[in-house]
Amino acid sequence: MGIDVDAFLRRLAQELRPRAVESADLLLQRLSVDMPELWEHEEIAALALEETAGHITRFLDVLEQRTEVAEVDAPPEALEIARQSARRGVPISQLLRSYRLGHMILLQLIQGEAARLTDDWELMNAAGMRLIRAAFAYVDRGSEQVVAAYQEERDRRLQRRLLLANEASRRIGTALDTARTAEELAEFGTEDFADLVTVDLLDSLLHDGDARPPAPPERTPVLRRIAQHAALDDDADLPVATGRTHTYPAESDPARALASGQPRLHRATGHPSEHHSALLLPLRARGNTLGLAQFVRRATAAPFDDDDLLLAQEIAALAAMSIDNARRYSQERATALTLQRSLLPQRAVEQSAVDAASRYLPSGARAGVGGDWYDVIPLSGARVALVVGDVVGRGLHAAATMGRLRTAVRSFADIDLMPDELLTHLDDVVIRLQREEARDGELSATCLYAVYDPVSRLCTLASAGHVAPAVATPPHPRGVDATWSVDFPELPIGPPLGLGGLPFETAQFELAEGSVLTLYTDGLIQSRGRDVDSARAALCDALTDGPDTPEDICDRLLAAVLPSNRSDDVALLVARTRALDPGHVTTLDLPSDPAAVAGARGHTSQTLTAWGLEELSFATELIVSELVTNAIRYGKGPIQLRLILQSTLTCEVFDTNSTSPHLRHARTSDEGGRGLLLVAQLAERWGTRHSREGKVIWAEQTLPTEAHDILS
Repeated sequence: MGIDVDAFLRRLAQELRPRAVESADLLLQRLSVDMPELWEHEEIAALALEETAGHITRFLDVLEQRTEVAEVDAPPEALEIARQSARRGVPISQLLRSYRLGHMILLQLIQGEAARLTDDWELMNAAGMRLIRAAFAYVDRGSEQVVAAYQEERDRRLQRRLLLANEASRRIGTALDTARTAEELAEFGTEDFADLVTVDLLDSLLHDGDARPPAPPERTPVLRRIAQHAALDDDADLPVATGRTHTYPAESDPARALASGQPRLHRATGHPSEHHSALLLPLRARGNTLGLAQFVRRATAAPFDDDDLLLAQEIAALAAMSIDNARRYSQERATALTLQRSLLPQRAVEQSAVDAASRYLPSGARAGVGGDWYDVIPLSGARVALVVGDVVGRGLHAAATMGRLRTAVRSFADIDLMPDELLTHLDDVVIRLQREEARDGELSATCLYAVYDPVSRLCTLASAGHVAPAVATPPHPRGVDATWSVDFPELPIGPPLGLGGLPFETAQFELAEGSVLTLYTDGLIQSRGRDVDSARAALCDALTDGPDTPEDICDRLLAAVLPSNRSDDVALLVARTRALDPGHVTTLDLPSDPAAVAGARGHTSQTLTAWGLEELSFATELIVSELVTNAIRYGKGPIQLRLILQSTLTCEVFDTNSTSPHLRHARTSDEGGRGLLLVAQLAERWGTRHSREGKVIWAEQTLPTEAHDILS
């Protein structure tokens, strides 16, 4: 019987072999009824007939030649269909089901042929059993190879997807710039994925002045083409140029993708006609639609599949988040910069001690706006305060903190605190801010506070962790050498603001008339590619070039010293000192005797007559009388009266008692208490300032118009 079955199966295979292709076509027709989804993919359908004929031929080889099934390999077309299925996202279960159904149909065809060859039912049954065992063994063997090819392709595509996604994360979003991020997406997408990539963003998104999330897109929103790139650099004829606005028709696929927020795989031909496969990817971040990216392949390339769509979604999601981060950063930076500039001096203050110019340069885009500031503050006695400071940190918080510290400095300057005392009080302010904001140790700042007196030409300054200023001294008028000298005065650098408990010290030096005092933040001289000594040398060279105006000196310093790769803000303040004409200052030492009041009044009258200010004599004599009387009665000798004529007329009375007088309203029965009230009524401003030796009570009056003409 065994020999008869083997012979019968050989004969059966020989009869069927010439009709292998015909049998394959019949098998596919029947299989297409049960599994029509296999014919949705043209690439798979094109290989199906050849693959099925190959399976029939190999199975007939097993029957005719008694080949071991373990030694039979699946046809190459079967492995290619497995790989194509993996690329098209066809489930492996669907592929294996087609194998089972196909072999069942093949068995039915073989059994029909067997019934035609013999009517021996015993032989038929024995041959049928052998056929079933061989068929199942062949299906198992073929399925193993097909699954292996399928999985190998899936793993390869997954690895490629991971590699591309990883490469995209490295190359997209390198700069916090919306346009540059869109360009990076377009450039990356056309390297080994698409023939053309376009990136459109909602036009309203690019014009919003705040960081609020964009509104939901309209049915036909206005888009702006931010970037586009073609693999062959042939995008010159595209209908929308980069930078132009446009809209998509309401019923078009791009408009639907934008409205729904869902990606779409588009395979229909359209405009341009050579584009037969496109991925439409809404750019969404944090639940908001920002725009649309389109990946296009031409007719000469394999069309996109579902795996390509998944990969493109990952890349687009990464780009969308980077674009949104850049948008938010740009808006926050613009807000911080606006706040920063609004908190800096808006115009030059009226003072005559120095001729000043300033610059503020925000840091680069990635670093963000910092908390650098400068200030010029008029003080009593024709003096002026020059300030530069730097709040540690970036963004709105640093800018807001800078504004609070600048306000505090001006408040402390108004009460004429000495530089070291002012920094001590400012240190307390920073510590209080740390406690209020629960930022213990995180909030810090540096500050340099300098006071210049044009009468004595003395500059007194103190530093809280801030770099020392540069002083350029003009050549002596009678000297042989006509070059300027530049040095950095010895200055005890105190701790940064916010540490608390550590003292600040002052330094004092005399400045020649016309000297240039340059105050700056460390962003001017510090950079990664240059040491500080080289930067200071460049600063010295720029200051010795010539006696230009402070405005010109600012420009020259920035051109010569500013780092090309700076990552910090820069605040620069250049002040050329003036000296008060000795003829506009008069000093009188007074004994601690009430009789000295008359002499002070007479000296004041004579001085104002010499200055042509007789119009102010009455009020000034009353002010001097009250201030000198107050010093004799409540102060401590020696006592000194000083009159200063500059942009205002200033009366100063010095004594060595540190006790400050206070303005109060006297009662009807009081014999005293009206002096300072009278001074306050007659003067434009008045106040007290302290020094190591004692105190000065001062009062300022506005000059008549004709006096301004004389001074000018």
